[in-house]
Amino acid sequence: MARTAKSSRTLLNDCQICITRRNGLCEDCTPETLRALAGCRSGDRKFQAGQDIFSLGVPCDAIYSLVSGWAFRYNLLDDGRRQILDFALPGAVLGFHPARGATATFGAQALTDAVVRVIPRKALHSLSKQRPEIGMQLAWLISRDCSLAFDHLTSLGRHSARERIAHLLLELFIRYRSQWPGIRTEEMHLPLTQEHIGDATGLTAVHANRVLRDLRREGIVEFHYRRLRILDPDKLIDVAAIDPHLAMSWIRQPPSD
Repeated sequence: MARTAKSSRTLLNDCQICITRRNGLCEDCTPETLRALAGCRSGDRKFQAGQDIFSLGVPCDAIYSLVSGWAFRYNLLDDGRRQILDFALPGAVLGFHPARGATATFGAQALTDAVVRVIPRKALHSLSKQRPEIGMQLAWLISRDCSLAFDHLTSLGRHSARERIAHLLLELFIRYRSQWPGIRTEEMHLPLTQEHIGDATGLTAVHANRVLRDLRREGIVEFHYRRLRILDPDKLIDVAAIDPHLAMSWIRQPPSD
């Protein structure tokens, strides 16, 4: 019993410093709900950069909460080409599917070294009945992902190569900055290669490199050695062809009761 109590305290201490308390499934949870969540998780798993968190076709028997690091969701074509669907930052929930027996229609891969918290589907189903706020938070996170997916679809379908890349860089910068509200610098570590950018925007790495070079020459952004620096934020917004007010939906927090 003492060991169990100590383990529970350790889990709660971990929860207090976890970013999912500010931008994920545990956001605004009461201490009682945090204890319930801590009790149903099956453990944290560490993944190295480039390692699959889960692959296409595997059973959707758990959700994966990204505690630290970056990841991306992707699909593969028959000829081996890859389409990156989105990039996940700490706090994101990966792999959730409400239907029993469902299999993953996409894969998730660690972009950097990452830690993922695993919650079995059965435990989550029971918990959401006892703690409806968990179900509501999960629904909000999925809604946010859906909104981002619609933005990506529109960008891929209607934007030029230049607009697509500017849109992607602006989105990632705003989402990253929202997790660190005290930061006012226009520079960030962006752990993407030109191949990642190409796979996310439907371009070749060569084409992506050409667009990035043009944006740098025009004094808009600089992407070098995985460092992104915004040189002219207003111009970047113009090139991305995005309404600044709509961009806030990428980071808007759920309304409090």
